[in-house]
Amino acid sequence: MKTITAENKVSYYKMSLIIFLYFFTWSASVGLLALWLGEKSGLNGSIIGTVFAVNGIFAVMMKPVYGYIMDKIGMNKALLYFIVLMSSLMAPFFIYIYQPLLLSHLTLGIIVGAIYLSFAWYAGVAACESYADRFSRINGLEFGQVRMWGSLGWAVAASFSGVLFNLSPAYNFILGSGASVIMLAVLLSLKVDTSTAKASQVIAKDKIVFADVIDLLKNAKFWAFCLYVAGVAWMMFIAEQQFSRFFVTFFSTKQQGNAVYGYLSTVQSGLEFLMYMIIPFIVNTIGAKKGLLFVGLLVGLRLIASGLCDSHLLISLIKPLYGLEQSLLLVSVFKYIAEHFNKKVNSTMYLLGYQAMIYVGSIVISSPAGYLYDRIGFEHTYIIMGVIALTFTLISTFTLSACRSNRHPPADNIVNNGEAGNPQASKQ
Repeated sequence: MKTITAENKVSYYKMSLIIFLYFFTWSASVGLLALWLGEKSGLNGSIIGTVFAVNGIFAVMMKPVYGYIMDKIGMNKALLYFIVLMSSLMAPFFIYIYQPLLLSHLTLGIIVGAIYLSFAWYAGVAACESYADRFSRINGLEFGQVRMWGSLGWAVAASFSGVLFNLSPAYNFILGSGASVIMLAVLLSLKVDTSTAKASQVIAKDKIVFADVIDLLKNAKFWAFCLYVAGVAWMMFIAEQQFSRFFVTFFSTKQQGNAVYGYLSTVQSGLEFLMYMIIPFIVNTIGAKKGLLFVGLLVGLRLIASGLCDSHLLISLIKPLYGLEQSLLLVSVFKYIAEHFNKKVNSTMYLLGYQAMIYVGSIVISSPAGYLYDRIGFEHTYIIMGVIALTFTLISTFTLSACRSNRHPPADNIVNNGEAGNPQASKQ
């Protein structure tokens, strides 16, 4: 684990607080979106799946745009200001716009909600994480040292979000808006020095142009990585979308299930927080590729175990494992991208190849998954998802690129086609 020095301590604390507050707002509100759509807006499983699918469409459109902007502006905070401002509008949007539209004009409500959620969270979180990754490398830190505070923020909000939800979801939304205002104040005070040698290793001198995106799309390594995301990350995140609805079925009342789900989400985020402290060391040791493959194994086994589970105690033990998967996946993804792709397209690769691809899964899989939940039950659907994850993990063993030695500086000599040490190839 890299050391936090006196020089970067203040900036580290501010960036960590921003990430903490951002995930706090997300957990307090959007983290319970499936429950809110079902219990408060009266939508069934298939329609909820459609909501997530439409959310995915707009997220897929916005994430590459956010990534391109991030690569274009470097460490400029303009995009983050917009995201935080949208987050601060959470309470009035959910209370006075989103729910009334869902109840009176369902299709319009779904579309308006998807636009807002993409601006503020579905695309916004990816931009914030990409910024945090660059910030960490510029300041000689591990990404996990900053990102772990997001897990803590989620855990703190989750510890009481279920209870607040049972009283009134409006309390969650108001709390999230208030936290976003504080986040905006901290962001205004954050300073990042881009004149250092480390900054030059992270931020490309020549800014991204559209031709670089086309080159990225022609890169075989890009599509091999997307294949992994489609087989493993899709199953991981889509299963989580309505997992809360499955979880509460193990309890005598929905209220009891909602409360326990909130408590376990706290445990999950706490585990994620702890894992971010040690996962960077593990991934540095075994390599990013093996880290990704290990995630696939965990996801497959957890989903199959969830489908076979018949006890509220067992499902409560399985639920927090998602935190381990999340931390290992994210650290491995950032290290894999830094190692195999040009720093000029760092954010674009993350938001297009990883984040946007995840939401392609929402478009393609969410509605069929919702149909299967209603048709054959959560149990059988999760077993199918688990088998798919294990199958694609096996395929990715052969398709993902082998990791380079840690002795080589990441991304400095690596271009869009993944070749290193080729002076001609580095001219884009």
